[in-house]
Amino acid sequence: MAEFPGDLYFAESHEWARIEDDGTITVGISDHAQDSLGDVVFVELPEVDATVEAGGEAGVVESVKAASDIYAPVSGTITAVNTALEDAPETVNESPYDNGWFFKMKPDNLDDVKAMMNAEAYESFCENEDH
Repeated sequence: MAEFPGDLYFAESHEWARIEDDGTITVGISDHAQDSLGDVVFVELPEVDATVEAGGEAGVVESVKAASDIYAPVSGTITAVNTALEDAPETVNESPYDNGWFFKMKPDNLDDVKAMMNAEAYESFCENEDH
């Protein structure tokens, strides 16, 4: 059973966002997404200081099953990337909400993050998507 932490916001494209104390957000893919992908074998991360648009491609995750784009959940500027994933992409499977984060960003508008699905809505979305 996939996990849906209550402190996260979720996009329909299965990225999650956590609002940090400094107003930045940390972004990764959901437990549901990593489970659907299977064993992650490669991650392509965005460049630090890159500007991304909401719904725009921000990276790639490849698994033994498929390659999938990672999308920016909101518009903003990339402030950090998780370079540890380059050497250990399996961390996405092992710890999707903690050590398996993809990038941090400064959103243009923090309210855009708060407009994303909460955990309960995302869980319902995943259940409906699977049926």
